Amino acid sequence: MNKNQEIIYSPNYYARQRLYGNKPAMAGGFIILLCTVLALLGYLVMPDSTPNANDGAVQIQKQLPGFKTYLIKRKRNIDIEERNIIQKMFIGQESKYTILPVKEYHIKNFDVEVVPDGRIPVPETYPLIEIIQPGNGFNNFKNEKNYKYTGKYVVFYDDNGKLTMLSRRQLVNIFHENHLEARTYLLGTDKAGRDLLSRLIFGTRISLGIGLVSVLISLFLGITIGSLGGFFGGTIDKFVMWLMTVVWSIPGIMLVIAISLALQSKGIWVAFVAVGLTTWVEISRVVRGEILAIKEKTYIEAARALGIKNFNIILRHILPNLLGPIIVIATSNFASAILTEAGLSFLGLGVQPPMPSWGMMVNEGFHSIGTSNSWHLILFPGLAICILVLAFNLFGNGLRDAFDPKSVTN
Repeated sequence: MNKNQEIIYSPNYYARQRLYGNKPAMAGGFIILLCTVLALLGYLVMPDSTPNANDGAVQIQKQLPGFKTYLIKRKRNIDIEERNIIQKMFIGQESKYTILPVKEYHIKNFDVEVVPDGRIPVPETYPLIEIIQPGNGFNNFKNEKNYKYTGKYVVFYDDNGKLTMLSRRQLVNIFHENHLEARTYLLGTDKAGRDLLSRLIFGTRISLGIGLVSVLISLFLGITIGSLGGFFGGTIDKFVMWLMTVVWSIPGIMLVIAISLALQSKGIWVAFVAVGLTTWVEISRVVRGEILAIKEKTYIEAARALGIKNFNIILRHILPNLLGPIIVIATSNFASAILTEAGLSFLGLGVQPPMPSWGMMVNEGFHSIGTSNSWHLILFPGLAICILVLAFNLFGNGLRDAFDPKSVTN
């Protein structure tokens, strides 16, 4: 190849270079990528890995960020299935214990004396054996308990009904290793005493999930309806324009509420569908307008002359030219879907308790306004919504500038 010959790159190459050079857009893309990783890993990176991050204690409700406490973990008297890593990632792991937050504890003989956290500091005493091995139905001691003390040992029946003996030292060691935890709540706790950081991370999965599903629905409807109206014109186009005008005239949140009421249901899947059914109009308008311009091009006339079917002309010759605008609008709709879901959950029409959602968390904080230690209940979920929506807007603006060089200013 001649050294003086200029290398010609594809338009997509120049679009990527413009996007990479847009620092705000790349910052937004990094935040989106980080949130996506958190959403995918889910329970594996959450401090509270129980389903819906619902392992809380009312004694430590509305604690401020950085709160530290001891947790006495009492074994539950039920069988808990141990899940594999994939199951843990997506549905969590049910806890084997119930928790009791305490300010301090002291081991005395075969008992532990604790000062409960979050209440009037009245000491309470619990037998160590009842924390480690609760009643399980096996009992041959002719009393209400499934254990008894014999000198320096405690004799009890384990989960399999086997008679077991432990010394005091063994009992204390098991308690410290498996039934006592020093926990720090980095972002504090909510009004039910649950870890706020874990619920925020889970809320990332909800927000990105509803954004993805609603955007896919809106893309399918918008591209299909816009293509029909723009390509065929006439009566079909008039009907499409009428439909878009009617949907466009109704406030999005009211239309979502109407769809939820029409389906006689509320919850995460209804929110997914409802938000998707309200965000297709903008895509449809852009697709229709672009097709009106493109369908008169020479290569479209050539495709018709060759006898190519209308469906194939739209799918293979027209829509690929709309990829840039569609990606930009889809990114913008992603941010709108997150805001709409937050509004629905705030109103109680979206995600239902105990599943955490940023909008629902803001609602819980809103109802706590005026009480002590409540500022963080609104601040953190509200900040999460703002940051993620801003990230999508910045990234969407970067995509718009990258695919439309005329919008770039020197």
